[in-house]
Amino acid sequence: MVEDLEWIFLLYSVPLSQMKNWLIETDRLGMRAFVPNDAPLIFELNSDPKVIQYTGDPAFQSFQEAREFLINYKDYEKNNMGRWAVFIKSTNEFIGFCGLKKHDDGMVDLGYRFMQKHWGKGYATESSMGCIEYAKNHLDLTEIIGRTSAKNTGSMNVLEKLGFQFSHRDECNGLENAMIFRLDLRRP
Repeated sequence: MVEDLEWIFLLYSVPLSQMKNWLIETDRLGMRAFVPNDAPLIFELNSDPKVIQYTGDPAFQSFQEAREFLINYKDYEKNNMGRWAVFIKSTNEFIGFCGLKKHDDGMVDLGYRFMQKHWGKGYATESSMGCIEYAKNHLDLTEIIGRTSAKNTGSMNVLEKLGFQFSHRDECNGLENAMIFRLDLRRP
């Protein structure tokens, strides 16, 4: 319990100016890099079994594990991209993450994960559009992929709305028969 209170204090000790330093901004959303003090946010997000149901990722076991993950997360420095924290600009409420991840095979995927209470509000589509624009304007990419469980119809709908085309099925993060979608960034 004391550990929980300590993390809550750390979360609210992040200066508001740091929280509004958006890397990507849409009409309703602001996105920025995660920082170690975001551990309570990512811990809460990944603690919901429905949120991680189709990801193949286990839940963090503690705030400290979530903090260690964020401390060791080097995608921003290594690839100039990563999964970014997503906030509602008008309230500064953390609602999930969205972003681009470069894999060992060179493929870059679009990924998103949102608090269940924010599903169905268009945030995955809106934040993903911001990430696609970021890729077009700041990264030397010709293609982005999207990977999802065949059972995750919500994620498939988002990818299709964004213009991704089904490519093939493959194993992904322990999920058998995952569906792989592709988006050609050279198309207008």
